[in-house]
Amino acid sequence: MVESPTRPRRSTLRTGASLLLALALCAAGAIPAQAQAGKRPFGLPFRSPAGPSTWLLGQGYGNTTGAFNRRLEWYGAGQGIHFGIDFSARCGTEVVSIGDGEVLYVDALWNGSAPHNLLIKHDNGYVVLYGHLLETPKLKVGQNVKRGEPIALTGDPDLTCTSRPHLHLEIRDAVSSRAFNPHNLIEADWDALALTGAFGRGYQRNLDNPRQWQSLYDQPDITFGGALINEFARTYPQPWR
Repeated sequence: MVESPTRPRRSTLRTGASLLLALALCAAGAIPAQAQAGKRPFGLPFRSPAGPSTWLLGQGYGNTTGAFNRRLEWYGAGQGIHFGIDFSARCGTEVVSIGDGEVLYVDALWNGSAPHNLLIKHDNGYVVLYGHLLETPKLKVGQNVKRGEPIALTGDPDLTCTSRPHLHLEIRDAVSSRAFNPHNLIEADWDALALTGAFGRGYQRNLDNPRQWQSLYDQPDITFGGALINEFARTYPQPWR
């Protein structure tokens, strides 16, 4: 069958519709413009490639099943979702800066992610938090760092290095009032990384809107201190409590 030259291809129509939707969401501030343009501004926080002997994607950003079950106790400050990414790694794994920036805080534990944390601000308006670090980073407030430069060592929030050692990474706005989806801002093959190593066990389903927040990339940005966004009337999997 010969396709009419005056009739646009379906793929072209879909692409155009997607672009219009993306522009609308960007204009509304729902999705960072750089992510929608396909220009992810950051790199991964490790020099070494992923693997069972280096690091794995433990829990993604968003309405993970693990976060849903702890939405009140652990994640209430972030509207009930996991507002960062957890990278599983043995204690002492070298962490590198995901972009060029300036050290904003060292061990500012009012930002969470004990026992040690580090916050770096970037010229593009984002602040990145590295949490659950093994020790106080050997950096000074105001110090400039480059993308790929070693900045810290991974630790364990339980102080054991055997229970759940991992790096918790958040991407926030300039005043730490909002958190954004790092999967849309960090350049990586997330689909491949999500195939193994996860302890978040996928995303919780709202049975009244079953396609809501089921991808790494469509998870919602959050406002710290805002109301819970995942108090679903009907949900799956069933809460374990």
